[in-house]
Amino acid sequence: MCCLFAIVPVDFSGTWNFVSSDNFEGYMWGLGIYFAMRKIAKLLKPKKVIEQDGDSSSIHTTSTFQNYFVQFKIGEEFEEDNKGLDNWRWKSVVTWDGDKLVCVQKGEKKNRGWSHWIEGDGLYLELRCEDQVSRQVFKKE
Repeated sequence: MCCLFAIVPVDFSGTWNFVSSDNFEGYMWGLGIYFAMRKIAKLLKPKKVIEQDGDSSSIHTTSTFQNYFVQFKIGEEFEEDNKGLDNWRWKSVVTWDGDKLVCVQKGEKKNRGWSHWIEGDGLYLELRCEDQVSRQVFKKE
């Protein structure tokens, strides 16, 4: 008798603390976030709590200014809305691309999405919107 099960390339589970960011303000500009909000947001040092259970995952990002929670199943489209920074709704789908967790977001903005991957002891996050790309680095607690 044979059993089928999902093979998860990488386990991102854990608590991850912010280390650095590159071009986050540019990314927010691509989203259409106004000047004052961009200045505040780029000063934040968010913490990510990621939980994986097979093909289901959740990412809870917290900071002193705003929190964001997303829950998804690999390969299944879901609706997101961010009532804080950009107030838009979009459809998202998260898939594996090798060892990267990749999200494509469809909505008012073009080329929107994110990717997570691990290099060494760092969790990397690439955020994309329009022609803007931001990279953030986190370290595990």
